[in-house]
Amino acid sequence: MSQTIAGKVVVIAGASSGLGEATARHLASEGAKIVLGARRLDRLQALAAELDLPPAAAVETDVTDAEQVKRLVDTAVSTYGRIDVMLNNAGLMPHSPLERGKIGDWNRMIDVNIKGVLHGIAAALPHMTQQKSGHIINVSSVAGHKVRPGSAVYAATKAAVLMLSEGLRQEVKPYNIRTTVISPGAVRSELVHSITETDVAEGIEAFYEAYAIPADRFARIVAFAISQPEDLDINEILFRPTAQEL
Repeated sequence: MSQTIAGKVVVIAGASSGLGEATARHLASEGAKIVLGARRLDRLQALAAELDLPPAAAVETDVTDAEQVKRLVDTAVSTYGRIDVMLNNAGLMPHSPLERGKIGDWNRMIDVNIKGVLHGIAAALPHMTQQKSGHIINVSSVAGHKVRPGSAVYAATKAAVLMLSEGLRQEVKPYNIRTTVISPGAVRSELVHSITETDVAEGIEAFYEAYAIPADRFARIVAFAISQPEDLDINEILFRPTAQEL
């Protein structure tokens, strides 16, 4: 058990599957106090029971609703007295060429991938500034660094997360708050299931089948970032499967 993780109160948005679920498992095994947020309450409750978390640790949360995200964070503070880490992990990836005009998909990505992160920051910051401590972790993507045909809007939302994270880093220095933005490559999750165009989904699924690594690899990255000494701020991590070229 890591003494630098044990006892930390960690709120995970997007915890019902994939990267968030794997991170909850990993950090709980290291002694962290986890509070889970996602839309699928049944999945959260099952995970909370498996990890022996209190019933209050599973909070139905749609990250596009600022009040629901605030309720998630406030629940952590009322249950444990503080919040040490906010992981803004919820995301969607409905790739499609721009010429197909999938405006609904574009809006969903903006609402979840950008506004969802902002809602997490807005909910966590008041508590962390008062504490004069905390750690906000935002999830970007390799796509935030390198755009490919069919991924323009998704890449734009993830590039926005990079910029938000850097702006946040500079602003929270007076409050002793740390910030990290993590940009994963292909990691097994339900992201591919959010693609609405059948031909695009088939191509991405084949790519993930060939290259994706287990979600536990992401969880290890999160643990690395938050386990560092308080005077060390790991601001940005970009990682890929060893075999992934893109």
